[in-house]
Amino acid sequence: MENVAPQMADPLEYSPGSGGYDEVYGDQQNPREHWRYLLEGFRSLGPQGIRERQMKAERILRDDGASYNSGALGISSTWPLDPVPLVLESEEWGAIEAGLLERAELLDLLLKDLYGERTLIRHGVIPPELLFSHGGFLRACQGISVPGEHQLLLYAADMIRGLDGRMRVVGDRTQAPSGAGYALENRTVMSRVLPSLFRDSHVHRLSLFFQSLRVQLNQVAGHITSDMPRIVILTPGSLNETYFEHGYLANYLGFPLVQGSDLLVSNGYLWMKSLGGLERVDVVLRRVDDYYCDPVELKADSHLGVPGLLEVVRSGRVVVANPLGSGVLENPALMRFMPQIAQHLLGRELRLDSVETYWCGIPQDMAYVVENIDRLVIKPTFRKKGVQSLFGHRLSAAQRAQVLDQIRRYPMHVVAQEYMQPSVTPSWRQGELCARPTLLRSFAVASQGSYSVMPGGLTRVGEAADALNLSNSDGAISKDTWILASEPEKKISLRDVDQQPRPQGGGRSAVFPCRVVENLFWMGRYAERTEAASRLLRTVFVQLNSTYEMPEDSRNLLLRSVTELTTTYPGFTLVDAELLAEPESELMAVVLDAERNGSVTANLNAFVRCADQVREMLSADTQRLINDLRDEVGDLKELLQHGLASAPEEALDPLVTSLLALSGLWHESMVRGLGWRFMDMGRRVEKALQTVRLLRAALVQELPEQEQGRVLEAVLVSLETLMTYRRRSRSGNDMVRGLELLLCDAGNPRSVFYQLRQLQQHLAELPAAAHGVGLAAEDRYVLEAATAIQLVDLEQLTTADEESGQRVALDQLLARLQHLLEETSGQVSGKYFDQIKVHQQLVNTAWDDEL
Repeated sequence: MENVAPQMADPLEYSPGSGGYDEVYGDQQNPREHWRYLLEGFRSLGPQGIRERQMKAERILRDDGASYNSGALGISSTWPLDPVPLVLESEEWGAIEAGLLERAELLDLLLKDLYGERTLIRHGVIPPELLFSHGGFLRACQGISVPGEHQLLLYAADMIRGLDGRMRVVGDRTQAPSGAGYALENRTVMSRVLPSLFRDSHVHRLSLFFQSLRVQLNQVAGHITSDMPRIVILTPGSLNETYFEHGYLANYLGFPLVQGSDLLVSNGYLWMKSLGGLERVDVVLRRVDDYYCDPVELKADSHLGVPGLLEVVRSGRVVVANPLGSGVLENPALMRFMPQIAQHLLGRELRLDSVETYWCGIPQDMAYVVENIDRLVIKPTFRKKGVQSLFGHRLSAAQRAQVLDQIRRYPMHVVAQEYMQPSVTPSWRQGELCARPTLLRSFAVASQGSYSVMPGGLTRVGEAADALNLSNSDGAISKDTWILASEPEKKISLRDVDQQPRPQGGGRSAVFPCRVVENLFWMGRYAERTEAASRLLRTVFVQLNSTYEMPEDSRNLLLRSVTELTTTYPGFTLVDAELLAEPESELMAVVLDAERNGSVTANLNAFVRCADQVREMLSADTQRLINDLRDEVGDLKELLQHGLASAPEEALDPLVTSLLALSGLWHESMVRGLGWRFMDMGRRVEKALQTVRLLRAALVQELPEQEQGRVLEAVLVSLETLMTYRRRSRSGNDMVRGLELLLCDAGNPRSVFYQLRQLQQHLAELPAAAHGVGLAAEDRYVLEAATAIQLVDLEQLTTADEESGQRVALDQLLARLQHLLEETSGQVSGKYFDQIKVHQQLVNTAWDDEL
């Protein structure tokens, strides 16, 4: 009998998911019409074509710096994107959109009532303890009002589709709804990797939503200023899980990205601290939760907010969007009363239902929850970081008992919802289309008369078929959401922003916080510090592995130079014969030990942290190179596998090359504004300091002529000037020619004098230069350093003291130069960079600890 090969399953044959509603098939046997074109397109691409596009999407996301930070240390990972979008037809989306508009209107009315007359409580629609026991209700925000029609400017709803095919809301997001920026990034990527499919599907575009957001913020600001408004985006900082989105939106909308330390309350107004002085802020689009926004009236130990912010908001001199206190609407227990609230405030039932909800603060609800916990999802009424929903059918007996005990002890803090099995949608996994559970978050922004809803939103699917928590922190994968238009849409971008005439009185120039230029300054310093250390280590590795054995004195001098340059003390400065004889472990530590200040890895990590702080200021090419440098941190660890015997200098070559490429990009592509000027000042200060340290460590000690020549050549190689040195006349003292090239040569872009000339030019262009009579301190330091080099006698510098064997004059000059450069940096920091003020909490309460 003939052997027949088994039939291989078609990886592009999508089968209906078991259990939940299937987005592709619905209640039909065949794929629904609006899915067919997409599935046929994927079939024509084939598994290899889909994989290639998936890899291209991953590259674009990485190059864009799209990331999601997870964990207490802010460990960053590239934003995950499924190459298969969720597809909804226009008619179906219309019904969902109408329900979202109505729900946003209702929550806006609810917010006004809860911080206003509280008619819902007075008429018994909701129990008072539902409001007053909730951590999101802030009494300090009573009576605060946003000018204009709406209080709730931004709203997001998490929705799942039930077995009956109807969408239901499982969660409302009203404090600082996240995800809109990621949805835009997903769309940007998908339109690039699947251009034909995207174009031919006539997908509704997202631009109008962001245009509406910008228009709305400007209109709100118009109520408090007749000048061009200053709108900022307030972020908790680079360790926040969605920090990429904050910078992305700041770039897209054209608003400065600020942290709490960048803002100041003074004379009854909110100000941004910039290089040009204080800039008044009119609107704050916040990404910081309510309770952390003001350490004076809210959470006393918060470092994320602005002391006194609430008082300025209360006076009507600044608008915060969404308004402080709006987190109370995120209480899932409100869903239990949403039908009654809708009847009271709107006079009708809601078109978009919530999932069936029970609040354990009501005795009969608690009895039901206790009796039916196996079919329910248990949630806290007040969301806390790290606290997840519990699915009753997944609980062990011990866990169930523990949850029931918590419910009985704190009934008002617990909500239960009927478990709804989410709908499933195709997802590309391990080379095939698989059904995965799906959750859709869509967004609404207040606009003229009502709200504008983003067509689609951010879809998330579970990594596994049985995933329950569909959040990014639990490993969910994002999807683009395609709402298919019945006809091609007109392209709209933010350039098409409203055509109303701009207010008279002059516009405001683009400014940014002092923190931004401080991080740019230190980006330049850490980049040069990393490059200098890498170059010297690369040179030392070559010398150690050279076929020509290096004399012990010169070898030890180079090793000590590594410690002196990198400041990784005590290192080779110890009189340790064993360490100097076998330097491998110490050299490895200087490269790889991230906990050791001055190591290559520590400097590189510091550089990346500074870059993260100013991500919104960096171009796509710059971000791409920074991502390459971020990868180098991991690649350097391969050194450990091979040791010093396998050309370790080659492992440092890509790092040096990336740093050189970054330097070239900064030089050729950055606009010569204040940001570039401070970054280049940081580079010049550090480059000069590194050269001075290296010369002092390697050339002050006199060696025999042949050994001295080897050390001098090593220094010239490290500073990339050996070829120039060799091309010049060979007459005269080698040390004199070397020092002339490295110290005094105005045409050598690596000489100390060249850096000082550049610093002088930068300092002359800085703002706020008024300092009284005479030169400013930093100008004096740079001038003194440049003059000292110009007046130097090189022959005298190279003459060593017979008794000590030291070039004393050279050492004194280099020590003075080092001091002057460090003082220059200190003066620039003190004058232009705002120091973060630490707020001391005077009283700590149990309530603070709970929140």
